[in-house]
This record gives sequence, structure tokens and C-alpha cells, in this order.
Amino acid sequence: MKPLKFLGIIVGIYLVFVLLFETVYLGYMQPKLERTGIPMLVITTTNEAGASIPRRVARLKTDEGLYVSAHHWTRGWYHDAVANPAVRVEIDGAAADYMAIVVTGDEFRRVAAEFPLPFLVRFLMGFPPKRDLLRLDPVAASTGQ
Repeated sequence: MKPLKFLGIIVGIYLVFVLLFETVYLGYMQPKLERTGIPMLVITTTNEAGASIPRRVARLKTDEGLYVSAHHWTRGWYHDAVANPAVRVEIDGAAADYMAIVVTGDEFRRVAAEFPLPFLVRFLMGFPPKRDLLRLDPVAASTGQ
């Protein structure tokens, strides 16, 4: 087999794997990954049409606050949270209202350094575009947490 054809087949298989991993496993199945050591939360955002959409994402907790990371190719939930930052968050069965704040500058660098994306994670996700972070600030009038 010619080397370029073989390389093309390998790249094609990898692209199909990434597509299935991102859309079916992470997107559709939304696995609970707590048993692997990844703390999770469910963030419910509101899209442009007004529909509420829950999405299971990894929870990043620091001394300064609660964060979520958009580091996949599919990140509609992130764009919805930026457009409408009033979100509902469920952690271990307790739900509360939060304000999603886009993280930039020194705060972004600090949190990204504290929670780096390992090579294996980036590989499984097809080396996605630049990572984005949201800080989730509790809304004072919220109940349930």
C-alpha cells in the first residue's frame, strides 16, 4: 500500500473516531464521569429560541470560584451561556441559579494552568480550538443549594 494512501486511511479513521466521540459519546450520551475522577455538573442554558437545554460538563473548582471549560468542537451550550448568562446549575442533585461570566486575562491563565488539558484529552477530542472558560457566580436569590 502506498504510504500516502495508508496515511489517508489512518487520518480518516481518526476523524470518524473524533466525530463519534464528540457527538455520540459526549454530546448525545452525556456520560457521568465522576467515577473516573472528573467532577461534573449539569448546566442548563437558554438558547435564542428560549428553550432550556441541559448539558453535562466537567466542574472546575478553585478557591476563587466555580468554573466550566468549553474545550470541545461542539460548544453550543457555551455560546448560549455567553448570550444569556442566567444559567441553572445542578451539582450532586442540588440546583441553583448562577450568572455565567466569561473568563479572560490573568484569571483565565491561572485557572487554565490549574486545570490543564492533558494530551490524551486533546487527542480524543480531535485537538479542538482554543479553550474558553466561564466562571459561575451564584445568584443571591437562588434556592436549592
